[in-house]
Amino acid sequence: MPKTAKPKIVVVGTKNPVKIAATSQSFRKIWPDIDWQVIGESVESNVSAQPMSPEESLKGATNRALAALDSNKQASFGVGLEGGLEKVNGYWFDCGWCVVVDRQKRKGVATSARIPTPESIMQHIRDGKELGEAIDLIFNRKNAKQAEGQFGLMTDGAITRTDGYVHAVCLALSRFLHPDLFDK
Repeated sequence: MPKTAKPKIVVVGTKNPVKIAATSQSFRKIWPDIDWQVIGESVESNVSAQPMSPEESLKGATNRALAALDSNKQASFGVGLEGGLEKVNGYWFDCGWCVVVDRQKRKGVATSARIPTPESIMQHIRDGKELGEAIDLIFNRKNAKQAEGQFGLMTDGAITRTDGYVHAVCLALSRFLHPDLFDK
């Protein structure tokens, strides 16, 4: 089947190349016969710089998705990706939340996998650093959040930050693949 003549636009609520690449890969996996134009747009999450709960991360992803969609009247979808930390039974985890919205304001929501965040990293966060800054310090890196991220650094590249977000975006898009199951 030939690709559509005019590309469909998706706006991601960030300029982070990891999140833009993950969104682009995901839309092409889900709908390979559509010509997608994926654009990054700086928008506000309206949550703290380092979200510390799933609720805050989901709120940030939702705010980003809605603002991204509103930023471009030609866009079919807005995507918000918000990384955050969450505590479960005494363990801290790094997790990315994804929200995808369309022009009908339907919303797909999903998360990436979660990775344990060691106490050595959490200490930097308690001292006021964001996760990206903390992993840069621990791993002697610069701007790892726009590269392999904690996922990639902790797994020696087996699973990168992009990989985690690809899964999250694809899972959020399931809502649009099976609208009959969600619109009841």
